[in-house]
Amino acid sequence: MNQLPELRIGDNVIPLPIVQGGMGVGVSLSGLASAVANEGGIGVIASAGIGTFHFDWDQGTMSLMDLDREGLRLEIRKARSLTKGWIGVNIMAALNDFSSLLRVALEEGADFIFIGAGLPFWDTNEIPLEVIHRTKTKLVPIVSSAKAARLIFQYWDKKYGRVPDALVLEGPKAGGHLGFSLRQINNPDYQLENLIPQLVEQVKELETDYARQIPIIAGGGIFTGGDIRKALEMGVQGVQMSTRFVGTFECDASNRFKEAYLECQPEDITIIKSPVGLPGRALRNQFIIDVESGLKKPFVCPYRCLSTCDFVNAPYCIAMALTNAQKGILEEGFVFCGANAYRVKKIVSVKELVQTIKEEYQASFENVPDTR
Repeated sequence: MNQLPELRIGDNVIPLPIVQGGMGVGVSLSGLASAVANEGGIGVIASAGIGTFHFDWDQGTMSLMDLDREGLRLEIRKARSLTKGWIGVNIMAALNDFSSLLRVALEEGADFIFIGAGLPFWDTNEIPLEVIHRTKTKLVPIVSSAKAARLIFQYWDKKYGRVPDALVLEGPKAGGHLGFSLRQINNPDYQLENLIPQLVEQVKELETDYARQIPIIAGGGIFTGGDIRKALEMGVQGVQMSTRFVGTFECDASNRFKEAYLECQPEDITIIKSPVGLPGRALRNQFIIDVESGLKKPFVCPYRCLSTCDFVNAPYCIAMALTNAQKGILEEGFVFCGANAYRVKKIVSVKELVQTIKEEYQASFENVPDTR
């Protein structure tokens, strides 16, 4: 019987080579992360806007950035109370409080920190080098190219005296904000199956240069066990899956958010221009139609959460829109999704989903012609 292999990152051996991608705002919190961890994968808490799910935006006793830090601390602790498995945190490098959120995740002993949405360079005044060198937490940047991977390794080595423990390669079929230009998203040269061989070759050089193993985790369009098999055969050691985990009872988003996945068709999935300056993949709804037609959604910026956001000229607040969507208020927001969102047909438990993925993986071998 063909079973999914383990994923090794440093001295950590993860039974299932699946990282549940971090989904913000509030779509993957301790509920989903702990459920995935209990099934042997890496469950990931998304840190963006996390404070709004524990505190009122306008309570005034702490700054909104302080609320996010405390919200992240609470979610990590809650996840720890629900599982003995592997827990990760996703932190966007573009967040203005990136360094302080990173510090909280380190203090709380997250097993992994996945860093996306920008090049991961933090403030050494906020996180002294001795903290980085003594932590057991594994640091995993999310990249969209082999070139970015090389740049990060060189910079981290020079500035911090350490290099990443693994890499996530995210292709353009991912959900939410994408690390690609509009012209690259549908360009065959930039699809995951073409990016993987480039990064595999780059990592061979990096492993020689830095005398260590560097696992690659591929994401963006990985939906079935058969997809996992194809990715592993191309030379990666694990996969990142997000979209399919939305279709679980344990996903932390509202039922209305999940129903948007169940009801969508391929033509409902669109690419938007986000206020943060990146393209994003989302489900087209009236909110998006209004914005595309030139209507503005008036807002007062609660805090400048993203360094790349043009909040003065933005037609809406991305943080508010995504928070509303998580809560099911789709009239005042929209749903981020991956390219395969239309393939989510029902809500199941994480346990059932993982078992299905394992069966799909095994079945994929039975459908391969024997060429011996």
